[in-house]
Amino acid sequence: MEINARRQINDYHSPRSGAQRSSAGLTREEWQMVTRRTLLAMGVVAGGAAIGGTLAATSFAHSMQTANAAIDPNLSNLIRSRFGALEYAERGIGTPVLMVHGTGGGFDQGLMFAHGLVERGYRVIAPSRFGYLRSDLPADPSSANQADAFVDLLDHLRIDRVAIAGGSAGALSAIEFAIRHPDRCAALLPIVPATYVPSRDAVTADNAPAGVEAAMQLFRSDFLFWAAIRTVPDLLIGTLLATDPALLRTASSAEAARAKAILWSLLPVSRRVDGMANDALLAGHPAPSALERITAPVLAISVEDDRFGTALAARHIAATVKHARLVLFPSGGHIWLGHDDDLTSQMDTFLKEIGSP
Repeated sequence: MEINARRQINDYHSPRSGAQRSSAGLTREEWQMVTRRTLLAMGVVAGGAAIGGTLAATSFAHSMQTANAAIDPNLSNLIRSRFGALEYAERGIGTPVLMVHGTGGGFDQGLMFAHGLVERGYRVIAPSRFGYLRSDLPADPSSANQADAFVDLLDHLRIDRVAIAGGSAGALSAIEFAIRHPDRCAALLPIVPATYVPSRDAVTADNAPAGVEAAMQLFRSDFLFWAAIRTVPDLLIGTLLATDPALLRTASSAEAARAKAILWSLLPVSRRVDGMANDALLAGHPAPSALERITAPVLAISVEDDRFGTALAARHIAATVKHARLVLFPSGGHIWLGHDDDLTSQMDTFLKEIGSP
């Protein structure tokens, strides 16, 4: 069942120029712009630091203090899984939901995205995926192995079955969990899934967008990323968050603040870069999954104007999994701007209808 009155979707090509997009959602020209403007931003901030250094240094230090406080070890726990250390945090009481974060996240992003479920009486369990924050990056950090690590976490928590929601790149391991462990999966909720689409042309390393290597340096430097947020936030919202920054001008103050909070929550990027590099491999070129083997109830959610084109992936999931439901919001980009309450309501209604777990 698909819930939406509109049918326009972003495809693999830019609607403006027809330029080929990478599976990360950016044209070559856009990646080059990211690189040029980021380097310019670094120069601007560095220049400001040289002239009035104390102010710039103090601002950066304050931002990093705030960022590190959000991922303080006292806010999360560690277990020893078969793949090494696995970090997780939990909030709330009630029906358990495993919330799997997207690229650039960690347990903190999972909790941020699922705050509405906590408020509605769910117990949200938010792991940090392989290579994020305090979770180890094993020799084979595949989505399948990540799904198996989730089982170790459930065993530790003595939870037999759980509904699992996976956002963006987190949908890959959530789907594998549903496929590999049907006895442990009460429901599957892929949200803006960065997953396989049959009609999407493959992108190989030979035609990867220009500037990717330079852009990865942005994610290796907390200072550089901080400088970019301070100087070109709209550019980052439009590229990294794959959301039209113009939407912030019409969104509620709460939703505009949420978009900015998501961007700032990527700091410290230095603590997330290994996971992000792994996501670039897995979600950059997503392999097909055995969706037809999924037996759990499925609710796929996406947004038509997501610049990563995840509406295509959500449609594919809903068309392949028997009796799956599909919800598509007409606008809001990759962070479903303006629809945070709506998304929570859809999840809550679905979980109550199926009686999960």
